[in-house]
Amino acid sequence: MSRTARLMMFVVAGGAVGVMLVLGVLDLPHFGSSFHPYRDAAVPAAVAHATSNVISSVNFDLRGLDTLGEETILLTSVLGVAALLRPAEDEEERKPRRAGSLLDMTRLFGYVFLPLTLAIGFITVAHGALTPGGGFQGGVVLGTGIHLLYVAGSYHAIEKVRPVEALEYGESLGAGAFACFGIAGALVSASFLGNILPWGTFGELFSSGSVLFLSCAVGVEVASGVIVLLAQFLHQAIEVESHVEAGKA
Repeated sequence: MSRTARLMMFVVAGGAVGVMLVLGVLDLPHFGSSFHPYRDAAVPAAVAHATSNVISSVNFDLRGLDTLGEETILLTSVLGVAALLRPAEDEEERKPRRAGSLLDMTRLFGYVFLPLTLAIGFITVAHGALTPGGGFQGGVVLGTGIHLLYVAGSYHAIEKVRPVEALEYGESLGAGAFACFGIAGALVSASFLGNILPWGTFGELFSSGSVLFLSCAVGVEVASGVIVLLAQFLHQAIEVESHVEAGKA
């Protein structure tokens, strides 16, 4: 496709998005008014669905396809980074160097807080329908928390506990499970991400119907994606060396 054709497509698509954005902004309620239709609809919906965390209810009960879009953004971002950071023709892999000197206190805190951080991540994912948090937040905590091993000065240790190839499948599995739940909801209730499970009792762990399982699917996808993403950056920084750098060494 020529540059002119791409520019024309951008002008047409950008103009359409701009018009819809302006029309949407002009139709917003006036600032400071007491009219809040989304709040008035979201809170009763969360209570009716036995979801005490209204944000999770909005994400997994009301928004539907928008939440799926957020899932695919992270998935495509990881794929893009993996493609961009693959070794080029003028680069080669090298054996990682051993860590240099590190403060004993830094090493100690890294190992002490690792299990605590992972426990908090799992709790945040599992209780996403009950308390602030959920799959997105808990997945980030899990994905970054495991890198306390690297902060503690052990790149070799983190290589052993993060099976990147398996996590790549985990990322796809989490995103696929989320999409399957959404399609099943559309078939059962005629709306994407519509509930397909019993609501349960308000305030208990197994409440909120499908929200709990959607939060777990998101947690698996986000945690796996973050670990794979950081693995690509660390691999590029530590194990990949250009021929020019090798010659200078």
